[in-house]
Amino acid sequence: MGVLGIGFDLVTVSEFAEQLKRPGTAMLDNFTPGERRDSNTRSSDPARHFAARWAAKEAVIKAWSTALFASPPVLGEMIHNQIEVVSDAWGRPSIRLRGDVAKHLTDVKIHISLTHDGDMAGAFAVIEST
Repeated sequence: MGVLGIGFDLVTVSEFAEQLKRPGTAMLDNFTPGERRDSNTRSSDPARHFAARWAAKEAVIKAWSTALFASPPVLGEMIHNQIEVVSDAWGRPSIRLRGDVAKHLTDVKIHISLTHDGDMAGAFAVIEST
């Protein structure tokens, strides 16, 4: 067991909220139905939860990219909806992989931490071999 990669992302919640409100935006397509439901029902500020989940997806992608250092990417850029942030009964986050991302990231454990502070949401991811 060892760390394969680490990733971090930080999102400005108000800017993310504006992006979600843009007419014709496809941003919500990057989230699974479960993520949309959770973000819309958790509080009076869904954008805050969407922003943290976006940061988590980006942090996982960055950790994966770190693990592939000096190697070409194995998938395209539109993979966010294959990385799902799920929460247990106490709200603790975890990552569930789907599709091609799940096929490429076998035998790994992904650790994730989300945070919100004021107008910022962030996430830190660690990919560990199992």
